[in-house]
Amino acid sequence: MEQLTVDELAVRVGLPGSTIRMYQTKGVLHPPKRQGRLAFYDASHVERLTLVQRLQARGFSLSAIAELVKAREQGASVAAVLGVGDTEGPDDWVRVRVRDMRRLVPTGDVRPAVLRRAIELGLVRWRRGWPHTRRWALEAGNRLALLAVPADDVLDSFANLRAATDGIAADFVEVFERRLWPQLAEKSEQEDQLDRIRALLVELTYTAETVVVGTLRESIREAAEEFARRHGLLPGDDFRPAWAEEPLPIAERLIDHENEIPDEPAIRRFLDQGDDS
Repeated sequence: MEQLTVDELAVRVGLPGSTIRMYQTKGVLHPPKRQGRLAFYDASHVERLTLVQRLQARGFSLSAIAELVKAREQGASVAAVLGVGDTEGPDDWVRVRVRDMRRLVPTGDVRPAVLRRAIELGLVRWRRGWPHTRRWALEAGNRLALLAVPADDVLDSFANLRAATDGIAADFVEVFERRLWPQLAEKSEQEDQLDRIRALLVELTYTAETVVVGTLRESIREAAEEFARRHGLLPGDDFRPAWAEEPLPIAERLIDHENEIPDEPAIRRFLDQGDDS
């Protein structure tokens, strides 16, 4: 491994030696390796200083950079550092005991293959000889177990759901990168970017959760209607109850399931007329 003195490192990264020592004091640069009275730096220090310069150019303060670096060295995820990661509540990890597994699989068929697949899907993590899962997953699993839904069906559904949510997350991150990230770069000298990024990501996450939950509810409503039609649980289309003839707005709404799709001129007339017409 290449060894550099502080002066050689300073030339390599284009910084004064005093700045490098200050970075060490601030906690953004790890100490050099010492051999007697001599201190030697290596490629990891070059990489760290390059990162510091890049983050400073984006408007991050040294204290924010030190916080990011320290959290990362302690194994924290980026999401946790930015305020959208593992917190107390439904997202925290809890240990799964054998009795929990037996509740999750009502038939008592606690097969290693089922647990291994849950680990491969990321639903379960194996830590220090124990399986762990998110609290929300454990609670949801208990509810599904009470309904006697087989574990294989649960894992199949989770795999499909995770694929869908990965796509949704990628879409929102793409919006952040394309629309919000450039705005942060323009304001890099006005405020500390770490707090600004935290605020934006928390807001974006809340918005994404609201949209996903709302859209899922709409999808479930429509799927329930389709299920009822498929199994003959609804009257025919020509069925009209006695109260349908009453001139009540609520009755009209109840029997009118059609969704009109106006043409663009109709939409334009609506927009032009305003709310007072």
